[in-house]
Amino acid sequence: MKRIIIHWTAGGHYPSAYENSFYHFLVDKDGRVSQGIFKPQDNEVCKRWKYAAHTGGGNTGSIGVAMCGMGGFKNRNSQGNYPISKIQFEATMKLCSELAKKYDISVTPNNVMTHYEFGIKNPKTTSAGKIDIVFIPPYPWVLKEDVGSFIRAKIRWYLVNNKGE
Repeated sequence: MKRIIIHWTAGGHYPSAYENSFYHFLVDKDGRVSQGIFKPQDNEVCKRWKYAAHTGGGNTGSIGVAMCGMGGFKNRNSQGNYPISKIQFEATMKLCSELAKKYDISVTPNNVMTHYEFGIKNPKTTSAGKIDIVFIPPYPWVLKEDVGSFIRAKIRWYLVNNKGE
């Protein structure tokens, strides 16, 4: 596996059967991690209907991690009824640090990114224009253009501070 792509589901606070088919890991409002129906290794070589199709144009070699929520999100002033919780966000960052360590993925903008960042870097894919993740409700001061850097800094923090786990 060569990268981790982080999402929100644009749904409710808990994973649905539908969402389980798109992401390798889903983190609910309470910080519990669920595994999707596909393993990360299923995305090493993507075969029709046999991989987690989380990022249009970027699934091969990518682990899809999603925070359940943000259904109804329009902007920072209209977040919908399912904002990402702090415990959920932190559990997701810890999970991503564990995945980075397990798969030897360096935490750089090319290897760990949001779906939004992937779409910016790859404008000719169906990921262009995706808004996950452009806002982090527990950290509302983080600007849209800084979300990816903030996420990578958090993941690096967990890599350094959870060595014994």
